[in-house]
Amino acid sequence: MLKLITNRLGQGVITLLAVSVLIFICTQILPGDVASAVLGQGATPEALAAFRKELGLNEPAYTRYFNWLWGALQGDLGVSMTNQRVIIDELLPRLYNTLFLAGYAALIAIPLSVGLGILAAINEGKLVDRTSNILTLITISIPEFFIAYLMIIFFVVQLGWFPSLATVYPGIELGERIYITTLPAVALTMLVAAHMLRMTRSSVLSVMSSPYIEMAFLKGAKRTRVISRHALPNAAAPIITVIALNLAYLVVGVVVLEAVFVYPGIGQLMVDAVSKRDVPVIQ
Repeated sequence: MLKLITNRLGQGVITLLAVSVLIFICTQILPGDVASAVLGQGATPEALAAFRKELGLNEPAYTRYFNWLWGALQGDLGVSMTNQRVIIDELLPRLYNTLFLAGYAALIAIPLSVGLGILAAINEGKLVDRTSNILTLITISIPEFFIAYLMIIFFVVQLGWFPSLATVYPGIELGERIYITTLPAVALTMLVAAHMLRMTRSSVLSVMSSPYIEMAFLKGAKRTRVISRHALPNAAAPIITVIALNLAYLVVGVVVLEAVFVYPGIGQLMVDAVSKRDVPVIQ
């Protein structure tokens, strides 16, 4: 077990190192640099040269990367090139916002998808099952940003129920935060709930076709008792696995939706950093 844990940790470190190198190379390939992004197109060559020298952009790329890596290993992620703020101070509030949104979506998605998945499995082939299959296929086929824009048009423009921008600030009340983030949370829920619903349905149907379930029915056990006492406990393991995988995907899906709703999370921070070529923040 110890050897397995050590191997996993080693693979994780190598993966993180490879990702950091890949990100750094990609930022070097992009046209322009942070000096051009900050000073704008009207900046003189002298001003650009002075700003690049101040930021250390004149140093070789490998030197800048190893300087960043050495600082990161010591817990120092450096400062932003665009606003000179300490990156960790800028990162932590954004991370909290992202985790809050992902957690909010998970609280909606998990009971909704598991409940509807069980309901569809119990009513296999009936209207409820066919309707859920059609809706999940449609949801899976539509990109998350398109779903977000449709929700903005309907719930913001047409009905006026929610704000179009999910702007939160330090010290915001919990109730107001929940209200402001409801629309992106629902959009994020639709992103993962369809997958969890289909897998829950498949897991329950697989268990329901087992011989011991058929034997329970032959003994005259009630359907609700068979499902609650025998089917669901045995279907729980694959359902939990699917939920765990989709919870990880929640954090990935947040990136796109944060950009759509201008939500101040990790995804929006990354988009801003890429547009300004702020390499330390991107890494």
